[in-house]
Amino acid sequence: MTIETYMIYLMAVAVFFATPPDTSQLLIISNSVRHGLRRSAYTIAGDLTANSLQMTGAAFGLAAIIATSATAFIWIKWLGVAYLVWIGIQLILTKDQADDITANTSDQSFRLFRQGFVTSMANPFAVVFFGALFPQFIDPTMPVLPQLFILGVTYLVVDGAILVLWGWLGVRAATALKQFSFGLVNKVCGALMIAAAALLASKDFQPQR
Repeated sequence: MTIETYMIYLMAVAVFFATPPDTSQLLIISNSVRHGLRRSAYTIAGDLTANSLQMTGAAFGLAAIIATSATAFIWIKWLGVAYLVWIGIQLILTKDQADDITANTSDQSFRLFRQGFVTSMANPFAVVFFGALFPQFIDPTMPVLPQLFILGVTYLVVDGAILVLWGWLGVRAATALKQFSFGLVNKVCGALMIAAAALLASKDFQPQR
């Protein structure tokens, strides 16, 4: 992979993220509003961990399995939608943040990590995306694994930076929302989660024959 090819890849990834927030980004905004940027870093870590596994799966052919299996695709997608709706409803029904404030820190950190991980892993489009993206920038005359490593790390760095940016915006929004009540914060965050579920549900993919 030449430096020119790498720069084109970097531009392609940047363009990919120059869109309205997706499901994971909405989750980061929600958690940043409720818990602050430092704690939402656990959610970011969960998301990036899932992305790493998805990249590995794509490298070993999982993308082809999902792309040709309508059943696998539908199950993964709708389990993700159900999980996001469940989080959203829980937040909307929560009247205040007393439980969050008194919760064990390690338990809360794990919960935030799990939300980021499950939300990202439940998006079947990601594996298919990586399986289609990486081959476009790999030079078959050179060792493949180092190229995959470079492409994967680059994506994770850009993705992490974008998630931190959305988290920072969530913190700024929290400043205004918390002037009213924690109940309003929870309802707004719950609405964000349901919006993320609707976004995932609206995506369609026609498996290859």
